[in-house]
Amino acid sequence: MSINEEISKAIKDFTLAKYNLRIKSGKEGLELPPYKGSTFRGVFGHAFKSTICSHAQDCHECEVKSICAYSYIFETTPPDDTMVLKTYDDIPRPFVIEPPLNSRTHYDEGDRLSFNLILIGRAIKYLPYFIYAFQKAGEMGIGKGRRPYSLDEVKTIELFSDKGETIYTIYDGKVINNDRYIRGSEIVEISKRYKNVEHLTLSFDTMLRIKKDKHLATKMEFHILIRSILRRFSNLCYFHHDYQPELDYKRIIEASQQVKIVEDDTDWDDWERFSNRQDSRMRFGGLVGKITYEGHIGDFMPLLLLGEQIHAGKNVTFGLGKYSIMV
Repeated sequence: MSINEEISKAIKDFTLAKYNLRIKSGKEGLELPPYKGSTFRGVFGHAFKSTICSHAQDCHECEVKSICAYSYIFETTPPDDTMVLKTYDDIPRPFVIEPPLNSRTHYDEGDRLSFNLILIGRAIKYLPYFIYAFQKAGEMGIGKGRRPYSLDEVKTIELFSDKGETIYTIYDGKVINNDRYIRGSEIVEISKRYKNVEHLTLSFDTMLRIKKDKHLATKMEFHILIRSILRRFSNLCYFHHDYQPELDYKRIIEASQQVKIVEDDTDWDDWERFSNRQDSRMRFGGLVGKITYEGHIGDFMPLLLLGEQIHAGKNVTFGLGKYSIMV
């Protein structure tokens, strides 16, 4: 079995769903930071917990954590008998918030902006909770001065397309026809168009943070990226799909080491945010820009196309690690 066939078989049962949420600023307008991912992630987390949870104690000590939506989404814990990722911080959460990529900070009353929400595996069924929490977040307020907004519309996003179906509007307040998943088998079919690709450019659209030898990589060798996507994919399968992909990781990584960088136009971008959880300011620098690889890239296209959807590296829940494929 070729590497391409092995990867394709492993990802065919993977599921995700992608949505576009459009909000409208209230009477006070909005003041947001240039990078908005952590802002949306922060207020959304508070709104989700206040909506779902009535307990004051830590999730890990809660008696109902095994059936709690908030605990599953935000405080995902490993099973007692797990053999992988036994620490809380290493477990991937089953969602990604993709903020708008522009750096606009001021929005007047009635201005609209939109962002994407990606749900993975079992988290897809919790979409109504996410929508309600984003409504609640609008009431709580966001950004500087905690100014309110309204959630006007939610649409599905089709695979590698801007097309979609409206499943929620502020006028009826109901989530309808929430049955559009993106399946790994669809990604596999699309990857067949690129099976002979030997020259590929990637655009790192938001900061890409991948560790190599306990340090953040400042040069994104192809095998480092592939290792990261493999790790994220495998862990998302284990924790949010209840299966482990059958892959010869050593063989795949060794093959990926034969793909070389031929042009590197990436730069290091430093970004700082305040973490309420850590009660401190934290730096989240990473690579942005374009990089071109050359080699037997077609073997890895199913994995690269999946990574384009689920992001790569660290801190992806607030949109980091987003990249675009440019063939």
